[in-house]
Amino acid sequence: MERLTGQLVDLASTGVDISDLGNGPRPSGLRRMDAAGGWFYFLVAPREALIIVVRIIPPFNAL
Repeated sequence: MERLTGQLVDLASTGVDISDLGNGPRPSGLRRMDAAGGWFYFLVAPREALIIVVRIIPPFNAL
């Protein structure tokens, strides 16, 4: 997860709007992204230059 979050930070630093990445009900809200068979949920706070990882769900075969 640290590597994937780092990649989101790298994208944001190049000017890409990451608030539309992943799946979510509306832009800038809680986003879900697939990651290695599992998911992680995150929020983007562009004014504070933060990406907040809210929840990590591992692949079901790892549970």
